[in-house]
Amino acid sequence: MIRKYSAIFLFVAIILVGYWQKEFFLEWIRAGGTISVFVSILFVAIIAFFPVVPFVAVAAVIGGVFGTWTGSAITLTGAMTGAMIMFWLARYGFRDWAQNYLNKYPKAKEYETYFENNAFLSILFVRMVPVVPSQAVNIVSGVSRVPWYTFFAASALGKLPSNLIFNLAGSTFGQNKWASVMIYGTYFLLIAIAAFLYLRKQQLQKES
Repeated sequence: MIRKYSAIFLFVAIILVGYWQKEFFLEWIRAGGTISVFVSILFVAIIAFFPVVPFVAVAAVIGGVFGTWTGSAITLTGAMTGAMIMFWLARYGFRDWAQNYLNKYPKAKEYETYFENNAFLSILFVRMVPVVPSQAVNIVSGVSRVPWYTFFAASALGKLPSNLIFNLAGSTFGQNKWASVMIYGTYFLLIAIAAFLYLRKQQLQKES
């Protein structure tokens, strides 16, 4: 019981800190420098729990400050830190609460068994094509029997393209706003097409 309430307290505290201190974090990120790197990683990890600021906006700021490659390394490190903390909280802290959370997302609940049988590919796909909320993916994997190293590897590979693209768009924005907009637009269009095709395939399978 103590472990459960401690996990819930930590979960809520992380979200509240991110919400109340988001401007503080963003100011430190924009300042640049060594401390800004660690602040950026911490803030990205926080928004992995709840998007107090949209990830795409934070990645764009980080990309603008640090450039595409360094910015991508920072955001990927932060995103994976947040994902792994959430994974372990779900696995060892509040399985019952996690199951109640998943009941709000029928599509996520449907994936639970599939994750266990096809863990790497299923996690990789939903990271690249976000048809399921990222937080739900973390929780589904945490309460399932998916090994942590499989979750980590698939999540890191799946998150890499979006991290690169968002940081590239952010680093490009200052020099060429239209190019930045085109990068965003092309990415979201491809994601929308992939998500539509996937959901359409799922619908046809259910009807057959």
